[in-house]
Amino acid sequence: MGIKTAKFGGSSVADGIQLAKIKEIIEADKDRRYIVVSAPGKRFDGDSKITDLLFMCKAQADHNIPYEQLLQVITDRYSAIKYNLGVDVDLDSEYETILKKLGEGCSEDYIASRGEYLSAILVAAYLGYDFVDTEGLILFDSKGRLLPEETNEALSKELAKHERAVLPGFYGSDIKTGDIRILSRGGSDVTGSLVARAVDADMYENWTDVSGLLMADPRIVDNPKPIEYISYMELRELSYMGASVLHDEAVFPVRLAGIPINIRNTNAPEDPGTIITTENSYENDKLFSGIAGKQPFTVITVYKNMMNKEVGYVRRALTVLEDLGISFDHIPTGIDSLSVVIESAALEDNLEEVLKEFEQRLHPDEINVIPDIAMIAVVGMGLVRNIGVAARITQALADGGINIRMLNQGTSEINVIVGVESKDFKKATKAIYNALTN
Repeated sequence: MGIKTAKFGGSSVADGIQLAKIKEIIEADKDRRYIVVSAPGKRFDGDSKITDLLFMCKAQADHNIPYEQLLQVITDRYSAIKYNLGVDVDLDSEYETILKKLGEGCSEDYIASRGEYLSAILVAAYLGYDFVDTEGLILFDSKGRLLPEETNEALSKELAKHERAVLPGFYGSDIKTGDIRILSRGGSDVTGSLVARAVDADMYENWTDVSGLLMADPRIVDNPKPIEYISYMELRELSYMGASVLHDEAVFPVRLAGIPINIRNTNAPEDPGTIITTENSYENDKLFSGIAGKQPFTVITVYKNMMNKEVGYVRRALTVLEDLGISFDHIPTGIDSLSVVIESAALEDNLEEVLKEFEQRLHPDEINVIPDIAMIAVVGMGLVRNIGVAARITQALADGGINIRMLNQGTSEINVIVGVESKDFKKATKAIYNALTN
């Protein structure tokens, strides 16, 4: 018998109907032994996620606004799920504890974590699995940073005692104080990944409301093709450029252990979804794996005659950004030019300060600033084996009357990145996708 860790997101545990689907999925494969669940998500348009309601409860409590009625809405929803599932589990004492903690001024992390906590209690009772709390198992340091090795040791030791278990996602605790600490939103993906590594799973299944990844954003490209297989490296590139199904940090624990991820759809369990695996463990004969992009960026270009002869010139430019706490995305260079591509939001009100420091430290002949640039990445292992991809991209943009402001291909040849004006973002994405798939 193998081992699969399965994580079910908020839409998958939203109500009794969805939970019945989960039970059928789990019972269809006995290898699905360790289950991680989120807090209930939206049941319909206009509905609220439980975690959002819990944050609201805490905010009202902190401002001395009555919160009991809002908390009642939350507990009523769990009670309705319990009734619909027909499980015999004591939730009243849990509600009383939460109410008491709110009155005592509990932390925001504690109250936010209760959504996953109550969800896991219910699902464990429904499946007949052991409930294993992640408090004391998912470990953080005093600055709220996840401790992956300490977490792996604690989880491995505890889960070895349980043949089948349900765990809440999203939270753990401070390794020294024991206080509840939460991951960033979407953190249940990370919990699932940590659990998969701890039990040395053969597969980490991430069940959500989509049937895997698509080769482009369906809001931009009509009916983009599904991605059957993709490497961790390709996924990282796409995620960085805006494609979002998995929490970014969810990839690293399973990648470290060589465990593949399967993105599946709770509402269409017959769909195979997308397999995310190691770079060399599948034959990728596709021209590319996907397209993703984001905006807006600002490009600052410094011109200096004989720049290439000045040792440390790039370092001085990057030191300016470091001193101002600004991260950059790309650094295209020429013999006498250096460009830094920065998310416009990261610059905020610091653009004038950056330009002033560049003038003082770099002594440029000229500085140009180009705002409102969109970056589009074409990603795929197949790019290295196919000639003329960049030419097809540039021709597609030329045919569409789209001006290219930047073109860059990394030395790994896993991606080609194009910069266009933000107003052309959607048009450019469609043109590139059509050119490479037709």
